[in-house]
Amino acid sequence: MRHPNDNGFAERRNAAAVAKKQLLAKFESAPKPTDAEMQERLAARAAMASAKEARRAEREAAKKAENERLLAEAASAAAAAQAHEKAEAEAREAEINNRISRVVADEAARKAERDRRYAARKARQG
Repeated sequence: MRHPNDNGFAERRNAAAVAKKQLLAKFESAPKPTDAEMQERLAARAAMASAKEARRAEREAAKKAENERLLAEAASAAAAAQAHEKAEAEAREAEINNRISRVVADEAARKAERDRRYAARKARQG
């Protein structure tokens, strides 16, 4: 059964040859790398690429600066926390030493009072 739109082999071969010639013509008419228009396009691409690279470098520098700022803030916060802990420890130690000295002073006062009463009792007896 033959189709009315069915091309013969020769017709298909001719159509393929025509398509190939058209494709070659298209590529031949395309601008060459040495053309001024292509040079302008390449220069524009290079300029865009360098601008993009500059923006990327700027972003990286900003990120690095931000990271350094955060590290400095963290270090200062850590130093402040350490100084605060040291001050609290010194205050606790001073309070402990103060309590010890009051206990020793109270104990000495009680001993002195006891000795005074003992001496007074011996004086009355004696």
